[in-house]
Parts: sequence; structure tokens; C-alpha cells
Amino acid sequence: MYKAVVFDMDGTVLNTLDDLTDSLNYALEKTGHFHDWKTEDVRLFFGSGAYVAAKRALSLERGMDKDLLVTIGTPEERLPEGVREEDAQAILKVFAPWYVDHCLIKTGPYPGIPEVLSSLRERGIATAVVSNKLDGAVQELVRDLFPGMFDFCLGESETIKRKPAPDMTLRCMEVLGAGPETAVYVGDSEIDLQTAANTGMPCIAVDWGFRTRRFLEDHGAKVIVSDAEGLLSAILRPGKDL
Repeated sequence: MYKAVVFDMDGTVLNTLDDLTDSLNYALEKTGHFHDWKTEDVRLFFGSGAYVAAKRALSLERGMDKDLLVTIGTPEERLPEGVREEDAQAILKVFAPWYVDHCLIKTGPYPGIPEVLSSLRERGIATAVVSNKLDGAVQELVRDLFPGMFDFCLGESETIKRKPAPDMTLRCMEVLGAGPETAVYVGDSEIDLQTAANTGMPCIAVDWGFRTRRFLEDHGAKVIVSDAEGLLSAILRPGKDL
């Protein structure tokens, strides 16, 4: 049995998509950009933090193929002509404080997630959240929506490298007193798959979040679950793929 479970936040334990959409559109409007993105667009923007999300929104505005958005924020990034780093920074400057103040309007746990967390804690399994979401929002959401359910939570800040670098998950392991070989990572995106691999942890992917099951399969996910019951089973009774 695992000693610890590390969860991603957006698209994994929390459905944050509507609040992210509203907040990003607000920031884009205030900075003079297209600001009528739908949730199906915005789910493609997030996963690597708000700054990368801003660059993806600007790139799609400039006509970039949706299938190439995933390269933004990676070494393969090639921004379309007219997309400037300073524009993304300006969007982030508006987005960051606004989202922290408006992250609880439409956001809530996915069905069954609180019960999964309770079941793990009853068994003495440590739980944590590690997210590329701004740390202020992570702390607020955990405090208000998951009181007493996580032993540790960590969001994006200037003091630590964001996922998929292993720094955040390794810090989590240190706090929880667990090692990569005694813990499992749960997430919904290519960033989560990469983070788990970079940390040396097994990974369970969920298909109810920001990426489709086909996308996760194409990016190497070996274990994919579709509901909370399946997630708990995969954690408590890992098969050969984990």
C-alpha cells in the first residue's frame, strides 16, 4: 500500500474551469485582447501555469493551430508572429490577483473526491496537492473546500520550479516523509504524466479533467480512471502497470 498520494488540483480534484475561464477573459479584456473564450478553449490553455495559459490564449488569437498549443511552455515553443512575452506578463499581472479573489465562485470538487480523500486518510495514507496554479489560490481553495483533507499543499511561486520539474513533488515527499517509491501521483494532463516520470513516481491519470482519454493515451498514460471509485481502487490495489 502507498504511504502517500500526491494530487494535481485543476481537473483532478477540483473543477475550476468556469472560474478560470471567467478570470482569464476578464484579464484579456482589461489588456485589450480577444476575451470571449469558451471553457473548451480554456481547458487547452491551462496545465503549465497562468503565464503559459496567457501565451496560449494570445497564440490562438493569432491563429495558431490548437494542436500546437501544448508546445507552448516547452522547449519546442514557437510563438506566432505578434505574440509578445510582455503582453503575456501584462495579462498575468491582471489575472493573478483577480483570480485569487474570484476562484471560489463556480469551483467545486469533482464527484466522489472528498470521499476518496476521507477513505485514504482513514487508512493512514498521507495526501497532498501540488499544482501549477498560483499558490495563493491553492491555499485558499484547500482551506475552504477541503478542510483537514490534505497534509500539505503547494502552488506555483517564484521560489520553486513549476511542474513538470520534479522540485515541487520532491518538496512534497520531504514534508510527507515519503519517497517516490512509496507514493503515487494523480493528475489529468501531460504535465502530470511528465512530473510523475521526472520524480520517479507511478502515475494514475483521470479522464474527467482538462485532457481527453485519447490525449492521455497518446502521451503515455498507462493507468487511466474515469470515476472516483476507480481512482480509489487504483490507489489501494495497484496493478502491474503501477
